[in-house]
Amino acid sequence: MLKIYGIKNCSSMKKAFDLLNELNLPYEFHDYKKQGIDAESIQKWLEQAGQDVILNKKGTTWKKLTEQEQQHALSSEAALIETLMTHSSMIKRPVLETKQGLLVGFDEAAYRKLSA
Repeated sequence: MLKIYGIKNCSSMKKAFDLLNELNLPYEFHDYKKQGIDAESIQKWLEQAGQDVILNKKGTTWKKLTEQEQQHALSSEAALIETLMTHSSMIKRPVLETKQGLLVGFDEAAYRKLSA
C-alpha cells in the first residue's frame, strides 16, 4: 500500500489525494502536522531523494527562519533532521512512499504511472 505524508490543508496534497482516489490506488495518509514525523523517516527520505528535494526553501516557514537558523539547519544532516522534525511544514509535499521508491512533490504523470 502507498503511504503519503503531508499536511491535509495543502493544495498539492489535495491534488495528490484526488488523483490517487481517481486511480483507485489505496493509500495511508500520515499528517505530520498532527502526528509529527520521526528522525528515521526524514533520514530515509534524505538518503533516497536528497536535501534539495526534501527541504522546501520556497515556503514561508523556511523564509521566516533567521539566517543563523537557516545556516544551522544546513550545517549537518543531524541539524537538518532536527529542524525538519520541529518545522515539518518545511518538508516538500507530498512525500509518497511507493514500492518503486519515493515521489516528492505532486507530479501527475509519475502518479499515473503507479496505476499502469
